[in-house]
Amino acid sequence: MAEEMETAFELARPEIGPEEERLVLEVLRSGQLSLGPMLSRFEECFADWLGVEHVVATSSGTAALHLGVRAMGWGEGDSVVLSPFTFVASANALLYEGVRPRFADVDPVTLNLQPETAEGAIGPDTVGLMPIDIFGFPSDATGFEEVAGRRGLELLEDAAQAIGAIDADGSKVGSRGIPTGFAFYANKQITTGEGGVLVCPDEEMASRVRSERNQGRAPDMSRMDHTGIGFNYRMSDIAAAIGVAQMERIDELLTRRAEVAALYSDRLGGIEGLTLPQAGEGRARRSWFVYTVMVSDGVDRDAVIAGLNSSGIPSKAYLPSAHLFPQFEEFGYGPGDFPVAESASARSLALPFHAGLTEGDIDRIADALEDALDA
Repeated sequence: MAEEMETAFELARPEIGPEEERLVLEVLRSGQLSLGPMLSRFEECFADWLGVEHVVATSSGTAALHLGVRAMGWGEGDSVVLSPFTFVASANALLYEGVRPRFADVDPVTLNLQPETAEGAIGPDTVGLMPIDIFGFPSDATGFEEVAGRRGLELLEDAAQAIGAIDADGSKVGSRGIPTGFAFYANKQITTGEGGVLVCPDEEMASRVRSERNQGRAPDMSRMDHTGIGFNYRMSDIAAAIGVAQMERIDELLTRRAEVAALYSDRLGGIEGLTLPQAGEGRARRSWFVYTVMVSDGVDRDAVIAGLNSSGIPSKAYLPSAHLFPQFEEFGYGPGDFPVAESASARSLALPFHAGLTEGDIDRIADALEDALDA
């Protein structure tokens, strides 16, 4: 018992070190806490690493998606097809602009929306598709590009959970010219505390997004002119400083998370009644945001979570299907509409996951999970 009390597991934990502290202190001492040089430095670091030209940092991944929706010109009377098995911000970003979400069911293995399923959900008011890289697994970008081109639609990718993921053609998610949103909440692969970026395909979109993140102010900032509606969606230089330090070791952080995921898969692979997340498919590779398993049909997932918690192992149901939230009732969605997504929501649970977990930690978590499943 004493040994157990010494080990406190966390569901997620950011990897913060001396360089993050040094750069935050540098910003604090500079007196320029917002719209300063550290913000530009972070945007440049991110763009260089991803291999793109136009990156706009925002206060959150949700803000990045919202500005992306606006930059696409989507609004009242339009609809966009997306997965219901997603964090609710994906669909909320559409509601902010009066866009109707057209949900379509997901693949039972990747838990992503497939292009052919998305095409079947297109309606007369559909103007776009929103591929979502759930749990860091890349959606079929090439397939979505083909559907969009054939049907005259636009794409906005939600890669909030997928920094470092690799598309099936070998390119980094976010690097292929599709407007793409990333997020850097504290449980993500890299963090800025709170923050996000929108990768834009050209300077015209980037200029609009920079203006709208700053209350619609003129991009040159020379006057207090506001050229249109805008929002307080700026990333602070304090957050950007954390981001710069994280970008300096992003490949190391991604590699370590993949190592922890491999330890989990090796240890849990022999446990009957569990479905484990796949690391890749063909050339496509997951970026490990979370480690989420699914219990078999008929297993009480919530009882398993309670059993883990009683053993000192934090876990939670992850994640609910968005179409069942109250704000989507007006569109006629209800239980049973998307059985694959709803089954995943009922059977999935997230285990502790971060770069600091050791093989011994994984063994203890796995033992507790086996006990909870057998209870």
